[in-house]
Amino acid sequence: MFKNIIIGISSGIISGLFGAGGGLILVPIFVHLLKLNEREARATTIFCILPMVITSGIIYSRNDLIDWNLAIKCAIGGMVGSVIGTKLLKNLSNKVLKLIFIIFLIYVSIRYLI
Repeated sequence: MFKNIIIGISSGIISGLFGAGGGLILVPIFVHLLKLNEREARATTIFCILPMVITSGIIYSRNDLIDWNLAIKCAIGGMVGSVIGTKLLKNLSNKVLKLIFIIFLIYVSIRYLI
C-alpha cells in the first residue's frame, strides 16, 4: 500500500508540474513494477488521472491560468477521442499497444529536443 501511495504522489507532482505524467509515468510503472497488463495499466491510469486533473484544474483556475475557450473546445474533442481510444484499446493486442506507446514517446521526445 505504501508503494502505491508513493507512486500516486510522484505522478501527481509530475502531473502538476508538467501537465503530463499520469500516462507517461503511471503506465510504465503499472506494467513494470506492479505487473499489470497493458490494458489494465492504461484503464487504471485513466481512473487515477481524474482526481489529479480535477485538483490541478481547481488550483490553475484559482490562479487564472486556464484559457477557457481553448480548454472547453479541447475537452469536447478529448471526450470524443476518448470514446474512440477506449474502443481501440479493446481491439489492439498488448504488443501493438506497447509499440504505439513507444512510437508516441519517441515522437514527443524528438519534438521537445527540436
